[in-house]
Amino acid sequence: MATLESLLLDTHAWIWLMEDSSELETSLVDRIDLAAQNHRLFVSAISVWEVATLASKGRLRFPLPVADWVESALSQPGLRLLPLHPRISLESANLPNFHGDPADRILVASARLEKLKLITRDRRILEWASGTGLVRVVPA
Repeated sequence: MATLESLLLDTHAWIWLMEDSSELETSLVDRIDLAAQNHRLFVSAISVWEVATLASKGRLRFPLPVADWVESALSQPGLRLLPLHPRISLESANLPNFHGDPADRILVASARLEKLKLITRDRRILEWASGTGLVRVVPA
């Protein structure tokens, strides 16, 4: 039997999942689906901000208004929105030797404090996690 794990989707992984992209391997989608079935799948509030920001700059395009896309994406069964709590903000400011991208810092801090595995393809996050062992990651 598969181990139940709690997962946090990086913004790009969330988009790929919602858009049914081939970027995510079937085995990873199966892990994500299992987490969702057990209400252990999360997306950070910072990812909503990031999607909206990228859409406003024209770097992301959706077949419907971004607010409708976000509402639909957040209403998927088993997906839970992880709010941005003060302790996450504080943790994000104190990550040792981590780069300056605020969204990445919030995602890593969220995964650390909430004991979630972060699904990402972000090379900088993967390398930092490997080098420090301070956050659990799942390469996407």
